[in-house]
Amino acid sequence: MSASAARRPGTADAVALGLAAIVGAGVFGVWGPATAAAGMWLPLAVVVAGVAALCVAAAGADVALVHPGGCAVGGATLLWPGAARLAWVAYLLGRAAAAATAATVFGNYVLPDRPLAAAVGVVAVVTGLAVGGVTCTARSAWTLVGGVGIVLLVVVLVGLVAAGGDQPELPAATAPLVPVGPASAGAPGVLTAAGMLFFAFAGFARLFPLGTELRDPRRMQRRVVGLTLGVVAIGYLAVAVALLAGLGVDALAAAPAPLVALVDSGGAPALGVLVRLGAAVACGSALLAVLAGWSRTTVIMARRGELPGGLARSGSRGTSWRADLLGGVVAVAVAVVAGPVGALVVAACALLVHYALVGFAAVLLPAERRTWPGGVFAVGAVLCVLLALLMPLRGLGVTVAALAVLWVLATLHVGRTAAG
Repeated sequence: MSASAARRPGTADAVALGLAAIVGAGVFGVWGPATAAAGMWLPLAVVVAGVAALCVAAAGADVALVHPGGCAVGGATLLWPGAARLAWVAYLLGRAAAAATAATVFGNYVLPDRPLAAAVGVVAVVTGLAVGGVTCTARSAWTLVGGVGIVLLVVVLVGLVAAGGDQPELPAATAPLVPVGPASAGAPGVLTAAGMLFFAFAGFARLFPLGTELRDPRRMQRRVVGLTLGVVAIGYLAVAVALLAGLGVDALAAAPAPLVALVDSGGAPALGVLVRLGAAVACGSALLAVLAGWSRTTVIMARRGELPGGLARSGSRGTSWRADLLGGVVAVAVAVVAGPVGALVVAACALLVHYALVGFAAVLLPAERRTWPGGVFAVGAVLCVLLALLMPLRGLGVTVAALAVLWVLATLHVGRTAAG
């Protein structure tokens, strides 16, 4: 075996890299808003979100496998130009809002008295690391997955031990974190929650470039995607059940840092420190990955003439520092303006739009080039559209308006570039 082949990740390393990318800010911050929508049906919302994530992850992996250069490049090849541009800007908006969400979740866990200050600080630090070219390796991925896995196991055990006991008392002024309106009852509420929970799965984009790096891409790709999303879904189900059992619906719906609220309610301050540390590491890692994805997409769009060309230039370290810095600035702006729940809703909605288009692109692949059935891609695309439409109306409206403005600006820039 050649040295280059030996360095290719096997199934275990690929799954670890995928888990490290997925299990980040979402699992620490999404439960309150999702519970406000779904109530006791939260575990069902996890299942729906997991199915949607698996279907579009399969779609993105197949597109990236057929069109080297990534899912976004392949989608641009398969879709007509206007739809491809919408997929690009939806991904950019989703990544910016996801970075803001990760930062605000970090603040809620690490410095709850001044969460916004902590959020701005962590964005500044992580942006500096991104400019310096720091990335996540397979070894660091194993460390991160192991550490966060221990934290989640502790939370699940505490929640199950507390089941049946007295629920934490809420302050008189406490209210759910997000008003979701009439959709908070029945099946629409479950789907609204599933749309939010989709955000907690959305790191599966890290699996797409791995497809071409695997030792046997076509044989191993399905296994890696299925194993990664399956492990994540089972873990999230366990956390959802534990949180409901330990906190109850009302307390969980109102908790900005639910995992800490659960362990603190059990009178174990040492475990609270462990959970806060795990949240800090997971959110910092997620923020680094999200900003890297923002930077890569910005560079590609700049090279396509949809953004100013200067954003594609690399510095002396080989990093696209202009795109990195812009990503950090936009993440801070979204965190300040939207807050944690607003950023979460916009991130989830924009990413659902993006992956719906990825699913449609995968349907257009020739049957002989697919490793998954085309029906899987169609189900994922339709589910993403449905979940996006059932997001809280204010967040949906903001997302639609932002996407429209970004799409028009990118289209105008293409026209100016072509004319020049």
